[in-house]
Amino acid sequence: MEKHNVVQLTEGKRNLIFLNLVVSGIASSTLSTAMTTALPNLVEYFNVSTSIGQWVTSGYSLAMGMVMPLTAFLITRFPTKKLYMAGIGSFIVGLLLSIFAGNFGVMMVGRVLQACGNGVLMSAAQVVILTVYPVEKKGTMMGTYGLATTAAPVIAPTIAGLMIDAFGWKSIFYLVLVIMAVSFVISGLVFEDVLEIQNKKFDVLSFVESIFAFGGITLGIGNISSYGLISIQAGLPLLIGAVVCVLFILRQCGLEKPFLDVRILGNWNYAVSVIASMVLYLVMMGSSVMMPLYVQSVMGYTAVVSGLVTLPGSLATAIVSPFAGKLYDKIGIKKIFVAGSAILIVSNIGMFFLTRSTPLWVAAGFNVIRNVAIGSLMMPLLTWGTSNVDPKKVADASSLLTSFRTIAGSIGSTVFVGIMTAVSANSAATYGENALMHGMNMSFFWMGIGAVVLLLISIFAVRKERA
Repeated sequence: MEKHNVVQLTEGKRNLIFLNLVVSGIASSTLSTAMTTALPNLVEYFNVSTSIGQWVTSGYSLAMGMVMPLTAFLITRFPTKKLYMAGIGSFIVGLLLSIFAGNFGVMMVGRVLQACGNGVLMSAAQVVILTVYPVEKKGTMMGTYGLATTAAPVIAPTIAGLMIDAFGWKSIFYLVLVIMAVSFVISGLVFEDVLEIQNKKFDVLSFVESIFAFGGITLGIGNISSYGLISIQAGLPLLIGAVVCVLFILRQCGLEKPFLDVRILGNWNYAVSVIASMVLYLVMMGSSVMMPLYVQSVMGYTAVVSGLVTLPGSLATAIVSPFAGKLYDKIGIKKIFVAGSAILIVSNIGMFFLTRSTPLWVAAGFNVIRNVAIGSLMMPLLTWGTSNVDPKKVADASSLLTSFRTIAGSIGSTVFVGIMTAVSANSAATYGENALMHGMNMSFFWMGIGAVVLLLISIFAVRKERA
């Protein structure tokens, strides 16, 4: 077994590596949301329908969901520097294909390569940060990294809109291409092999099972809003994904050196962090979809107003993240977890009591409060969870948690919109023109219940502060 001694890294070298992780993280995470703004232009450019064009974003998410389990194997099997540069390289090739695509098929191949590159970069970045920094600084550094990767997707659609109007939709790819090219060169100069290499064999069957399991569940959930749960497009992928997921877990438990070590879920604190992260993402993604619907569909304002209402809250998440990391380093997870969950309850129940006569700034205020809670919980939960597992299993822990919370986020987007639609339809006779508002209220009420579950977990399930 080859081993890299992380102690040899100087403070300056460590910070240079961290800076590069942040820069490439900003660039790669930008394209996860920027394409939503470019969708109308892409549909027109490639002469495809909107339902096909939306695969530019949903296909990206699907590819990310499928590649995440693989990253745990790659991180522990290949040298850090080569793997990270390969991730950037994959992203750059994907960008070039998207820029010079003559048809929509080539465009999608480019997007899949970008998603694969982003999956490697995101997982590797988290594992590197959690490995090279001492325990008393892990929370702070993860929080700062969280700021960068949270702020970029939030601001990206606005910047993308301005760039598309001024220079066309391809300008987004050109900008990210320049940043990634610079990041590739810097990686070659500053990166070191900081993670331990393990002699793991590539288990083809496990990899195929992981694709069908995580990909099937992600695809099925994504199709529910368009086709309904009882449909071939949604129900069949979900069923296949769920069945293969069980087979995948059973196989991993039986292997001496598993492809993705699901046995780490036997660690109580790590399991709690995974469940809590899933509930948090369920509520977070639900609210991120519901807020624009509230402003535009319920209140009748424009998309620009919707952006202005939700932007302060999204920025609050980014600003709070590094402070939450520092706080975690000082006081541990328990107090942050309890406080964040309580704040999340207040914000969602506040939205439950809104009426159509309530000023928009009130909803914007509740959104800021909710996003402060999310920002204070997101990275500390991941840092705390992974700090409780064997250092050799950090890659597995990070990939597993990221995969599960991504799937939970997809469920949240679908479920809470479904609640709003169903409640408003059933209460149309009673509430009349306020039926849609009532549906929105009830959707946030159930998000509040999700936050209550988080609070109960924080009070009763957190057994000890630190690994």
